[in-house]
Amino acid sequence: MGPQPNRTAQCPLEGSVVVTPPRRGHSGNPQHRAGDSNVAGLAARKAAARLLAAVIDARTPLDGLTDNEHGHPQYKALDGRDRALVRAILVTALRHRMTIARLLSKRLEKPLPPNATALSHILHVAAAQILFLDVPDSAAVDLAVTHAKSDPRTTRFSGLVNGVLRSLARAKQEELAPALAATSEAPQWFVERLTAAYGAEKTRAILAAHRHEAPVDFTVKADSALWAERLGGIVLTTGTVRVEKLAANVTDLPGFADGAWWVQDTAASLPARLFGGIKGQRVADLCAAPGGKTAQLILAGAEVTAVDTSKNRLARLAQNLDRLGLTAELVPTDLLDYRPARLFDAVLLDTPCSSTGTVRRHPDVPWTKTMADVEKLAALQRKLLAHAVTLVRPGGRIVFSNCSLDPIEGEELYSAFLTETPGVIDDPIRPGEFADLDPFLTSVGTLRTTPADMVLESPGISGLDGFFAARMRRSF
Repeated sequence: MGPQPNRTAQCPLEGSVVVTPPRRGHSGNPQHRAGDSNVAGLAARKAAARLLAAVIDARTPLDGLTDNEHGHPQYKALDGRDRALVRAILVTALRHRMTIARLLSKRLEKPLPPNATALSHILHVAAAQILFLDVPDSAAVDLAVTHAKSDPRTTRFSGLVNGVLRSLARAKQEELAPALAATSEAPQWFVERLTAAYGAEKTRAILAAHRHEAPVDFTVKADSALWAERLGGIVLTTGTVRVEKLAANVTDLPGFADGAWWVQDTAASLPARLFGGIKGQRVADLCAAPGGKTAQLILAGAEVTAVDTSKNRLARLAQNLDRLGLTAELVPTDLLDYRPARLFDAVLLDTPCSSTGTVRRHPDVPWTKTMADVEKLAALQRKLLAHAVTLVRPGGRIVFSNCSLDPIEGEELYSAFLTETPGVIDDPIRPGEFADLDPFLTSVGTLRTTPADMVLESPGISGLDGFFAARMRRSF
């Protein structure tokens, strides 16, 4: 994930209503007052609104906010069941943000002003439950009204909250489908970038895929058919085992404790395969955590060095490898400072990026990133790639990849790099070289996947993360 600028995002509900600020002298958290702490479910809704504000207003990634160890205090104070509810509300509110905004705006005599963000978040949290989650409408409405009354920033609008949400609940059967058809669920900058890169039709397919929760993919050590049967999934053409919805926590599934597999989107499993035969070769996996690609390289017979700047992420990688019964040399260092004693036979660089290819799993991404972030990350990737090629011996291969949908971080960056970098030559992926990858090859021999690819029987089992990968050699 890239740097998170502390800028306020524009809420889709804007206008000219004046909102009363918190009263001077009010003590404690404005989201909490004595007397409402025992209302069942209220703490979860308050946490959801607070975290939605952090995502939309402060561009804070959702995963960090909902981390069970280091997440937001208001989230960590909840029990496991309420944490799951908060997570479901937030993912839903972000996945369908524009549809929710459209249906709420229809019920307002005048749009909400930019400083009415607290009120907007209360409405979005409740609307997500009413429109998309299995929560009684009455509970969603009543808790939103109680929430509004408990916050001095919104207490005078509790009647508005009640009226808007009850109207929404009555009309959802009639209005939801047309609203879904009329919205793209993404901020304008993101829609424009996708359209410029893929055209209007492919963009619509990508955005439609973003409305569906991603399936869970497993890379297995051996016998994909056996593990598909045990896990209740299917085997994709890439060899990945795919399950639409898990019946248990990942750690409780068969094969987890034995290290028979690891969770890895099928698109993320493709770059490591592009080296071909690497048995006995010294291979560096740069920016390696959490280690899925590291594990692939080890299983292919390589002697692997895993490099990552984060000691914590590298520690998690070590835990993952230990569970899988695999070993690698682990190097905690900034990649730009890394100078190995010996050059490698091959190098895999899966760079930090905007993560716009993972919106199905992380619907906060379009709302926490801007075009400026994409450009900054592309500049960083260019520096990392320039250094990565110095770590491989002449004649050795380099695979460059990331999970961005934007050509600035993929196709355009790679083309410019080849033109500007002496001693590096293109090593295109040939049709038929990896038969199952042919649908994802570009005309110039790079690899590109999008969430609209790999269309199967239903949206819930289809698609894959957006990925770019290219292969090159060091010529001298």
